[in-house]
Amino acid sequence: MIAIGSDHAGFELKEIIKEYLDQRGIEYKDFGTFDKTPTDTADIAQPVAEAVANNECERGILICGTGIGMSIAANKVPKIRAALVENVFSAKSSREHNNANIICLGARVIGSGLALMIIDTWLNTEFKGEDKRIRRINKITNIERKYCNITK
Repeated sequence: MIAIGSDHAGFELKEIIKEYLDQRGIEYKDFGTFDKTPTDTADIAQPVAEAVANNECERGILICGTGIGMSIAANKVPKIRAALVENVFSAKSSREHNNANIICLGARVIGSGLALMIIDTWLNTEFKGEDKRIRRINKITNIERKYCNITK
């Protein structure tokens, strides 16, 4: 299952992405927002990131105006590797090289057509799992443990 959420600026793109997921039979849980009423990114990013970190959802999609606020907020949650992506190459690399478990998009930066290509690529790309990539992710996890007082 995919966790999905947006602020007011990303609401319309989120609805387009949900239609895309529906057409492909991909289950998702919508964490809001549910209209264009102004919303703070952290209020959406946190529950989406927690759902992914707690394995309630396999991956997450976050959308705001630029994607920046969502990526910053989501990456504060331990176990999250949220990637701000604006092109297909970065979407593929974020999965293959970094095992990104949340993708962040900027609704004011990319159009819906490109957003759907990015989502398609991201959902269909697996982590390569090579030793060097695992080593690099483990180093990131060690930073997280150091600063977040995580023992596991």
